[in-house]
Amino acid sequence: MSFQFDSVTYYKTPIGMARIVGDNDGISSITVTDSSEESSTSTPKCLQECVNQLEEYFHKKRTTFNLKLNPEGTDFQKSVWQNLQQISYGTTKSYKTQSEEMGNVKAIRAIASANGKNPLWIVIPCHRVIGSNGALTGYAGGLWRKRWLLEHENPPEQQSLF
Repeated sequence: MSFQFDSVTYYKTPIGMARIVGDNDGISSITVTDSSEESSTSTPKCLQECVNQLEEYFHKKRTTFNLKLNPEGTDFQKSVWQNLQQISYGTTKSYKTQSEEMGNVKAIRAIASANGKNPLWIVIPCHRVIGSNGALTGYAGGLWRKRWLLEHENPPEQQSLF
């Protein structure tokens, strides 16, 4: 029996250092922090495509991700994360809408909790879920990152001075 160990790489993004974890079975985790860690000088082959696609995303050359994903979570969490992947680039939905789509309005808190446990930031776009009143609510990486990502995907129009 052979064991496969996760590979890790660090990639500097405009919103912090991304820590990417995965193996040949897929990407299991992407988190972004204020870490002073340096970008990796070499990236394991199994993580290279993830780095490439994140770089394209941050340079506005990619609006969808096509990666082999392997997040750890319960079946319920995985179903919530699957639903999140249906939110198109540049759009948002409310937690209430997400719970309606999943067929259980009463599960709104459980669904919001599963969103908060999403281990694949940006690629599984939990940043695209907002409060029913349009307010930015909850984001494990901080609301400023959520705001940055939403504005990156859908920049506010320049207001005319006249």
